[in-house]
Amino acid sequence: MKFIVIGLGNFGASLAEKLSAQGNEVIGVDRQLAKVTALKEKITHTICLDATDETAFHSLPLKNTDVFVVAIGEDEGANIMVNALCKEANVKRLISRAVNRLHEKVLGALGVSEIAHPEEESAERWSKRLCMTGFVDSFELNSNYSIVEAIVPKKYVGQTIQEIGFREKYELLVLTILKNTEKKTSFGKSVVTTVLHGIPRPDTRLQEGDILAIYGYNDHIKSFL
Repeated sequence: MKFIVIGLGNFGASLAEKLSAQGNEVIGVDRQLAKVTALKEKITHTICLDATDETAFHSLPLKNTDVFVVAIGEDEGANIMVNALCKEANVKRLISRAVNRLHEKVLGALGVSEIAHPEEESAERWSKRLCMTGFVDSFELNSNYSIVEAIVPKKYVGQTIQEIGFREKYELLVLTILKNTEKKTSFGKSVVTTVLHGIPRPDTRLQEGDILAIYGYNDHIKSFL
């Protein structure tokens, strides 16, 4: 996939590096030359420009990019301006950093629906979310191994753990299965709760909507999903 990450602070730089490491084409953009230079050898491309300048912004490959990430955090005004330009350009997918709840509301008013909170979510988690189909959440054990929660792919619905061959084919371990269950409260209101189903047996048959907690090598998890 092709990504443009605008704003190469701690979060933006880390996300750009992780996306590049997973084999994606990444363009890192920042108006500070020092930040651009620091990433020159670590990601696919780096560009030094002020993305709030409309002419400079439109010099970027807007139509050929799958995902735009506005990672600007220290300047809320610049963040909002770049998001507005992205929406005006009808980019394919837009994700923006928000530094507080008011900022998030402004982004929502612009029509930005995917919001990142770096203070709460890591670049590692976002890189997996962007690269893995059905991703729900993850816990990074080290740079190579993770525990990932992901919705069971449609092609495996109705098959058992053994039939899929998690260990034999993918070298993965299914730790547990989570199921979303609708329950009524004492006030008659329906709420959805997630129920843990313990360690699955080899003959456990997967159902649509099941969330798998999988442990293994990151590339093997990505291959499975």
